[in-house]
Amino acid sequence: MVTGDGVPARRDRHQRRAGGSPSPDRYRSQSLARVLIHLVFSTKNRDPLIPAALHGELHAYIGAVLNHLECRSLRVGATDDHVHILYALARTRALATVTEKVKTASSQWIKRRGVTAFAWQTGYGAFSVSEANARSVCRYIEHQATHHARFSCRDEFRGFLRRSHLDYDERYVWD
Repeated sequence: MVTGDGVPARRDRHQRRAGGSPSPDRYRSQSLARVLIHLVFSTKNRDPLIPAALHGELHAYIGAVLNHLECRSLRVGATDDHVHILYALARTRALATVTEKVKTASSQWIKRRGVTAFAWQTGYGAFSVSEANARSVCRYIEHQATHHARFSCRDEFRGFLRRSHLDYDERYVWD
């Protein structure tokens, strides 16, 4: 379209082109994010309630729950009393909501497999991970048995809190 002085008229960014296709300007505005989260939570009172025979299936189940929430699961690892999860938080999801949904769904899943007294702790730890450190966190999660041969779960978690400069009250971390 040309104005009376021969200059092309500026098209409104939502205006359609001839032929009905939308203007390319309409798609330039985007909200993009890639926030990697290392999520750690334990069984209630750190009781050893997750049978080793369920670890592989539990990893897959938690990954599927995250993927359903549009949070890409990168690595899940479990021991008999806690889990580590590395995932990409969906741009439209809140960390607390994702954590609650993962804990609720996985708790119900474990109970259906015969661990009727199962419960997760109320709290959790969530730590941001840079893209540059994602592979090392994946390796860390994969080798939980090795780490826990040297460090207790409590010492491990205290280390995460210190390295992340998180203040905490020891009385309320271990529910």
